[in-house]
Amino acid sequence: MAYPKELLDSIQAKAQTLRRNVVISMGVGNAGHLGGSGSSADIVAALYFHKMNHDPKNPKKPDRDRFLLSKGHAAILQYSALAEAGYFSRDELQHTKELGAILQGHPDVRKTPGIEAGTGSLGQGLSIGLGISIALKDDKIPAKVYVICGDGEMAEGQIWEAAMAAKVFKADNLVAIVDQNTLQAQGTVCDRFDSNPLPEKWEAFGWHVIQIDGHNIEEILTALDAADEVKGQPTVIIAHTIKGKGVSFAEGVVSFHNGILTEETYQKALEELKA
Repeated sequence: MAYPKELLDSIQAKAQTLRRNVVISMGVGNAGHLGGSGSSADIVAALYFHKMNHDPKNPKKPDRDRFLLSKGHAAILQYSALAEAGYFSRDELQHTKELGAILQGHPDVRKTPGIEAGTGSLGQGLSIGLGISIALKDDKIPAKVYVICGDGEMAEGQIWEAAMAAKVFKADNLVAIVDQNTLQAQGTVCDRFDSNPLPEKWEAFGWHVIQIDGHNIEEILTALDAADEVKGQPTVIIAHTIKGKGVSFAEGVVSFHNGILTEETYQKALEELKA
């Protein structure tokens, strides 16, 4: 399917804005997950600003599509998307992780409009997403559930329990997206706990597998639309990405998994992420 250039450009621009908001959320001298936010930004932009059925003015509308960020440590990316979509003021981004603020270090369903579940204990987001997808099917609500996981998260046993169960329940309204940026907090994924080859493993668990360049907007949209056509089994999109994408000094750098920006690097990042 060919997508209008205007649509692709608008999503790309929104992803750039999300990355810029992430930098603003971090500020100077504070640790923040710039790496995992940068790698998922294009996917999140495609979901929130094109694909998903959702309404910032009615965050709990029953037929909304659900989004869960299983790698909850990258919450500042989701907060950026929610602010841009209008769930709350962009001013809140500058108060991320402050005591009493609505935006905490991990998604909190009790505090933040638009959050479907508390996530961040790695591995649990997919199980929660599966439970929601089963409930939606039982209630005959034609909504999708999108869950973004990290590739480091594939080392968690609960991921594979959910993967097995999803096929049993024929959860064709569930789409897992694995952000395969190949890095985690302390090194490369393959050196810490190598879970490759991912496509073959997901396929063996009964999932429809799609692989894409996770920074190519057209490939992202094509994959998301293709998932709509899959019946009787869940879909996993394995997105090949670059950690810290968009900020030159952070791309592919392990220390920016949860790094700190100096005044100099903060200004440089903002300059590089100008619209």
